[in-house]
Amino acid sequence: MTDASAGRVRAVTSAVARQVRELRATRGWSFEELAGRSGVSKGMLVQIEGARTNPSIGTLCRVADAFGVNIAQLLEPAEESTVRTTAAGEAPVLWRGAHGGSAQLLSGLGEPDLVELWDWRLEPGETHHSPDHPRGTREVVHVLSGTATVMVDGVAHAVRAGETIEFHADREHGYRNAGDEPVRLVMVVVTPSGEWDRRTRSRRPRPE
Repeated sequence: MTDASAGRVRAVTSAVARQVRELRATRGWSFEELAGRSGVSKGMLVQIEGARTNPSIGTLCRVADAFGVNIAQLLEPAEESTVRTTAAGEAPVLWRGAHGGSAQLLSGLGEPDLVELWDWRLEPGETHHSPDHPRGTREVVHVLSGTATVMVDGVAHAVRAGETIEFHADREHGYRNAGDEPVRLVMVVVTPSGEWDRRTRSRRPRPE
């Protein structure tokens, strides 16, 4: 890992620690309460708030869902600017595959629903498994190159370059490159707003 890459990882880890700490304090939740709502262990949450770990994309999703925010808000403070341009090198890489693939979070919107824009690259043989998202979440995936295998509820769908697939993501799903050439895709994730409690699988409005 280069010094620049290490610096970006440290910046992301620090931002997540600060945001999780502030969001939990604002709601008056204990570590136990957040652990129950998110399904992330208390020990991991302590590590996250102490900036002592670089949480996985799955862990970030669960914590963000519990707070009723998107991952983008966990990565940096909200800005007042109405216009923002992000360079390709500034977009955080939140997943790295075993053979060099990656997933970058290009942008995220928090109102009225939660919207995330992702750039995924899957090398041959790589797979990413995603747990179910909160009820009502949908994903739209457009394949730019190669052929992606999108699994939804145990059913595999081959999506070729130039094709788009849309599906309910509040169930088990994942993405696989079963071919011989790299796959690149862009993904939009839309989640209804509100705090998601995994214990009861219920949603309530976020506090203002």
